[in-house]
Amino acid sequence: MTVTDKKDIIILGIESSCDETSAAVSRNTQILSNVIANQTVHQKYGGVVPELASRAHQSNIVPVVDQALREAAINISDVDAIAFTRGPGLIGSLMVGVSFAKSAAAALNKPLIEVNHMQAHVLANFLSLEGQEGKTPSFPFLCLTVSGGHTQIVRVTSPLQMEIIGQTLDDAAGEAFDKIAKVFELPYPGGPLIDRYAQSGNPKAFNFPVANLPGLNYSFSGLKTSVLYFLKKQLAQNPAFIAENRDDLCASVQYTIVKTLILKLKKAALETGISNIAIAGGVSANSGLRKAVTEEAVKNNWQVHIPPLSLCTDNGGMICLAAYFKYLAADFSTLDVAPSARFGF
Repeated sequence: MTVTDKKDIIILGIESSCDETSAAVSRNTQILSNVIANQTVHQKYGGVVPELASRAHQSNIVPVVDQALREAAINISDVDAIAFTRGPGLIGSLMVGVSFAKSAAAALNKPLIEVNHMQAHVLANFLSLEGQEGKTPSFPFLCLTVSGGHTQIVRVTSPLQMEIIGQTLDDAAGEAFDKIAKVFELPYPGGPLIDRYAQSGNPKAFNFPVANLPGLNYSFSGLKTSVLYFLKKQLAQNPAFIAENRDDLCASVQYTIVKTLILKLKKAALETGISNIAIAGGVSANSGLRKAVTEEAVKNNWQVHIPPLSLCTDNGGMICLAAYFKYLAADFSTLDVAPSARFGF
């Protein structure tokens, strides 16, 4: 029997690229379990502390994997492959997941599959939760992948063929959300809080610049600077300005970031002639972005695919799915594989 002859492929996926330890079990493209342990230790520091993140992964990974297997009702000896995030991400965090996956694969004599974290986010659009099977994108499609560390427009020709055609040249959109939230005196992670307060605010209350670089690339550093200088001026006149205008400030910043993202996505769709559009990554959970993409789909006759909220953030399920396609292609890793903080496509 070849790998492609096997009817049901069971994969254990490990994700540890940043500050979330996750393990999932999949059967083909269906997720049987998807366990995530968040790290609240970083909140008091206003951002992820790499050393603390790697220590937390070491504490979390065994119980998280155990829970994922129990929820899936799968014995670890019955899995067909062990998958893991090789990168990109924090090297210390990646090392924990890579080491665990290699040890498990060696002990169980199972195939080992390395996964690119960003490609896994793209492929999360093909995941199906048990009892919630839905439509998946048709090839080729464009995926706007937006997270705390990356902002990319990816042309996807097949599950194993992807090309970045546009990306941020400085800060990622998620990073801009979190850093501006900090200026607004919101706790970390601030991006989801901006989204929450924005829903009660006026998105056009304050006018912030939309960066429009040549081509399909993004820039968000100028927006952060603009917000900072704007607030400095306003606070000099009214120290309570942020508190009195919190909702409108959040709505205006969110409107600007989403407008910037959509601007290049529309341009990419026009230039490539591709009307199948997907979004992915942690920021794809943002209600303003989801609404904007849905509205643009109606205007431009796009076929849009938006993953469930539970599959937008870092999770082991997306690692399983990316590994599933690599399993079908018999694309396995050797035990000398090492984590890569800047692992590219």
